[in-house]
Amino acid sequence: MAKRKLEELNLLDNFLFGSMVTYPELGERFVRELLQIIFGRQFGRLIVVPQKVYYGTDTDIHGARLDVYLEESLSDTNVGKSIVYDLEPDKNSNIKAVEALPRRVRFYHAKIDSDSLQSGKDYENLKNVIVVFISPYDPFGENHMVYTIRNMCEEIPSLKYDDGARTIFLYTKGTEGNPPKEVRQLLHYLEHTTTENAVNNSLKSIDQMVNTVKHDKEVSLSYMKMIEWEKMLIRQVREEEQANTEKERLRADSEKKRADFAEERAVSEKKRADFAEERANQAEQEIQFLKEQLAAERKKAL
Repeated sequence: MAKRKLEELNLLDNFLFGSMVTYPELGERFVRELLQIIFGRQFGRLIVVPQKVYYGTDTDIHGARLDVYLEESLSDTNVGKSIVYDLEPDKNSNIKAVEALPRRVRFYHAKIDSDSLQSGKDYENLKNVIVVFISPYDPFGENHMVYTIRNMCEEIPSLKYDDGARTIFLYTKGTEGNPPKEVRQLLHYLEHTTTENAVNNSLKSIDQMVNTVKHDKEVSLSYMKMIEWEKMLIRQVREEEQANTEKERLRADSEKKRADFAEERAVSEKKRADFAEERANQAEQEIQFLKEQLAAERKKAL
């Protein structure tokens, strides 16, 4: 399958989304526009950390890499009122990956939480965390455009249980539910990122930023380098597969030769055994013949 041109990418593609977030002077504006549409409110200053990595505590402990880590401070003096957002465009519709999404999200929440409470601070200062997944596949098969996940009490669903954790799954093709029109338009634009689909002022603002990034020579060069790097990896994988195939062929040939040799030896051993048995039978017959002759001569002598 031929690689698409940069102009053909949509915002669910990792390269374009990552380029938007990291683009100087546009990254914060871009994610602010996204959040304002998704949550239906204004956002102030955001701390933006693209590709934030949480390393494992040891070499055998799994780490995590968040696509876009955002932090919004609702109060300059109260860290406990900060909200952390994790934006995750995701196109991996592999069945096992989709089934593991809830546990993947649980892991992301845990990693963010473990890094958001300073030593000596009370638990009330733990930051609120909202993880947002945006995908062109339906994560739960219910055809909803928006799935909002919170912890709750099973026995009393109406019981208020605010632990500050929330996960939102946005399915671009969903038709169930009643999300705001702006959210539906945004999700369609994210999957089909063209100027024609920028149908409101917010999307037009985003589209202008997208076009700026798509026509940037440095971004284009980075995309070409990424394609070349992927091609190199593909070549390496193919060469390794060919080498492994050749090794397997040689091993199979060697095993066949050993098996043929063992079979030849077995046949040869059987022939020797048959010959020895035949010789033994002949010798026994000769001895019996001599005994009979000796007995006949003795009888004549009497």
